[in-house]
Amino acid sequence: MSSGLDRFYIVSSEILPETILKTALAKKLLAKGEAATIHEAVEKIGLSRSAFYKYKEGIFPLHDATSGKIVTLSMHLEHRFGILSQVLNTVAKAHGNILTINQGLPLQGLALVTIAMETAEMCASLEDVLMLVSRIEGVKNIEIVGQS
Repeated sequence: MSSGLDRFYIVSSEILPETILKTALAKKLLAKGEAATIHEAVEKIGLSRSAFYKYKEGIFPLHDATSGKIVTLSMHLEHRFGILSQVLNTVAKAHGNILTINQGLPLQGLALVTIAMETAEMCASLEDVLMLVSRIEGVKNIEIVGQS
């Protein structure tokens, strides 16, 4: 049942059909100027133009989807000195603008932290920032729980 509103999902590229992945690649070639026309882009990657037109408005990189938006992140952090500070510094280095921070009391050694951040001025993709944050020792998980 459709409500008339688009719904967006974050999905691993590993489970997407080849046609959708090729559509994303064709859009990337066009955006980077590596193909001058849609015909040239789809020909380079072996995709039909009809498939490109069918999917082109429905696929875009995570960075494009979150650029200039407010993104809410949820993460579980170990209850140890300096972990939240490292997370905030990582976001700051990417020029993410922290709007709110909510931290729950630690339970069983983990604290739930929710951060709302603005991505308009970021000099790195949100995907890259999430990867850097997830590599911080003591960050147990991180996920996007909302965006506007």
